[in-house]
Formats: sequence, structure tokens, C-alpha cells
Amino acid sequence: MASTSLQRRRRLIQAGFFLLFVLAPPLDILRIDLTRGHAILFGMDWTLGIDAFISGQGSPLEAAFNLFWRGFLPLFGGGALFLWIAWRFGRLYCGWLCPHFSVVETINRLMLHASGKPSVWERRPLPERQADGSRIVPNAWYWIPTLLAVFGFAFLWAVVLLTYLLPPVEIYGNLVRGELTLRQSLFIGVATTALVIEFLLARHLFCRFGCAVGLFQSLAWMANDRAMVVGFDTTRARACQSCNNACDNVCPMRLNPRSIKRRMFTCTECAQCIAACTQVQGGDTERSLLRWVSGDDALPVTGGRAARPSPSKAPARDDDVAARVMTRHS
Repeated sequence: MASTSLQRRRRLIQAGFFLLFVLAPPLDILRIDLTRGHAILFGMDWTLGIDAFISGQGSPLEAAFNLFWRGFLPLFGGGALFLWIAWRFGRLYCGWLCPHFSVVETINRLMLHASGKPSVWERRPLPERQADGSRIVPNAWYWIPTLLAVFGFAFLWAVVLLTYLLPPVEIYGNLVRGELTLRQSLFIGVATTALVIEFLLARHLFCRFGCAVGLFQSLAWMANDRAMVVGFDTTRARACQSCNNACDNVCPMRLNPRSIKRRMFTCTECAQCIAACTQVQGGDTERSLLRWVSGDDALPVTGGRAARPSPSKAPARDDDVAARVMTRHS
């Protein structure tokens, strides 16, 4: 599959999951109703099934089975499956599903148009020439949609998070009528303020250092030397000399994709670096210097050579170029 098609599919999946994130509470797909004291899953009340035991009418064996079936198995079974996927494929959830990461990428693109930098913490503006040959010339007018996106997403996230805890009909009804309670107003106000600060100043920094979901995925991924990872073909490293570091520039986590695995600890497997390299190499996926590798092919990246397995007779001059490229990013 061509890298551009892969990115289009990834963005469609992201958009679909973000829509699911927003609509799950009002559709009763998943939420925790604090007024009822239990979760709601696919329109059904989901309790631990121990009410009868607490009231003295049920047996301990029945209560233990219900705790296992309704509590332990879904929680730990789902968590184990989630970590197994991360162990095999890395932070796929982050790069392909996470509604927060889709906001990160959206604001990154807007901020790039506004300032030439995807983050206020970037040391210098990125090159105007993009991997596909187009140019992005910074325009201060783009700060208007950038700030609108920051405040809009922050407010939306705050409201949606509240609907996961309280009846959505009540929250949206009170919001439309302007009749939010004091506690509802405080929750939305504080959450919106915190998210505005995060979306404006610390988007990828939160993903890298503050997200527990991402951290556990990264730890599981690092435990598997043969897990899927972005590999750099050192045998053709000379081709990098004519590139303006397109793979580095496009990475939303501000990583260096040509580096070794431990330096890509927070890689989200979004494959934007692969797509950028493919575009620089004329759109041919076979000519891309970056690609996903796994199994034995991932061992050189894990072992510290930051490369796909290289043929034993690779030209020495290409090895020298590769060494200089990797030194620059180490």
C-alpha cells in the first residue's frame, strides 16, 4: 500500500474514533453514570453483581464469580490484550486511534502554517519545502484558526469528559439552556483551562512524558526486541544527503526516526516519517529508506545500529555516510 494511501486511511480511522469518543456517552455505548453508581455498556447496566450478597441474599460463591466475570476479566483481560498489541506493534493506539493524538496532529499542522514551527518549543522554523515538493510559507493569520482550534477542542473535550460521568442528556440540555449547575460549570471551566494550556504549549510533551496509557505501551514495546519498529536502510544512507531531514520534520512527537529504538521510546507508529521519506524518494515505497520492520529484521534497530539488516557486501562509503547520519542524530 502506498504511504499516502496509508496516511489517508489512518486519518479516516482517527476521525472515526474521535467521533466514537464524542458519541459513546449519548449513545450509551460506554459511560460511568455517577448518579446510578455503575457503568453503562451498550445500553445495559453493568454492575459487579454483588448487590444481592451485600444485602445478605446471595452466596459468596455467586458473588466471587460475578466479581471475576464482570470486573476482573474485562479489566485485566482487556488490559492484557492492549499491552500484547503494544508488545507486538508499539503504540498503535496512540498513532491510529487516540482522540488526543488526533488533536495534537491537527494543532501541529495549524501552528506550522502560522509560525513555521509545529510547536512553540521548536528551536527554529522548519524548512518551507515539504516532502511532497510543496511549500508552507508561515502566515500570521493562521494563528486565528489555530487558537480557535485550541479553545474549541479544549471545550469539547471538557464537555465530553463530563458526559462520561453524568447523564449526557442532562449535560447537553443544561449547556444549551444555559442552566449548568455550579459543579458542572466548575468542571467544564477548569478542564477547559487546563486543556487549553496543554493543547497550546505541551501537546506532544504530554504524550511523551505525561500519558500513562502511552507509557505502558512504550514499556511493553521496549520489552520485545523483535517488535515492529521503523528501520533505516543504512546501505542507501547516501540518499539522505539530498534531503532536508523530511522524516524528522514531519514527526509529531519530534523524534529522529533514523535513530535507534531506545531513542524512539515514544514512537506512535503513525508512519508519517515513512510517508515523508517515500515522497522524497519519488513516491516509490521500495525506494524509501525508512520502513516498518519486525522479527529478526528489527534486531539491528534494537541492538544499536539503527538500521535494517545490511548486506554483508554493502559499499564501505555508504556505511561511512550512515555513520555520519546516525552520529548527527544520536
